[in-house]
Amino acid sequence: MADSAPLPLTGERTVPGIAEENYWFRRHEAAYLKLLPYCQDAVVLEAGCGEGYGADVLAERAKAVIGLDYDELTTKHVAKKYPRVSMLRGNLVTLPVGEECIDIVANLQVIEHLWEQERFLTECARVLKPGGRLLITTPNRITFSPGRDTPLNPFHTRELSAAELTELLVEAGFQVELMAGLNHGPRLREADERFGGSVIQAQVEVAVRGGTWPADLLAEVTAVTAADFEISESDVDASLDLVGVATKP
Repeated sequence: MADSAPLPLTGERTVPGIAEENYWFRRHEAAYLKLLPYCQDAVVLEAGCGEGYGADVLAERAKAVIGLDYDELTTKHVAKKYPRVSMLRGNLVTLPVGEECIDIVANLQVIEHLWEQERFLTECARVLKPGGRLLITTPNRITFSPGRDTPLNPFHTRELSAAELTELLVEAGFQVELMAGLNHGPRLREADERFGGSVIQAQVEVAVRGGTWPADLLAEVTAVTAADFEISESDVDASLDLVGVATKP
């Protein structure tokens, strides 16, 4: 891996190597590792690759990984830091690749940022080969912004429930192969109890008020690994993130 200065932490994307961000980074990493077997010997397009750490994970199994992001600084960063990833710059609603030339499109924690979600999914169907798969994760609207019509996260345009994501995928011509949910495993469930019912809320409260992190919370967040999360098909509506696999017929 080539040396590269870290991307700035803007709140819109997750960046590895920052102690205070480690919970979110590992939560995202858990989904990449779960979906990694689908990429075996495949040509993968990660649409919205962000910092690039996930595309590099997928490159462990894939035949080739193409990263795509709209931000110029991001594309330069990924190209320098992750040489296994071939970078493109472009808009996700007009994917800059030809028809039926991609085996796997990966879109992890991105669709909630898009204004034209339907158009993006139609583009995914266009570029995938018959039998190709879309791997997709997104925060579960029911638990991420409970009781709200608009997302809590200012960088999100529209969050989705499992039923809503399934409907979008089917309308775009996909067959839904898997709709699962990501949750805390035993160690993080114990941490939830120690931090007043939610280690997530404890982090949010620090971010809102600013200042120094409590030492016990920072130690807990820093110690989180991808193995501290579970992904299953049971009680998906109660999950933290949705994890989906959809196939183009």
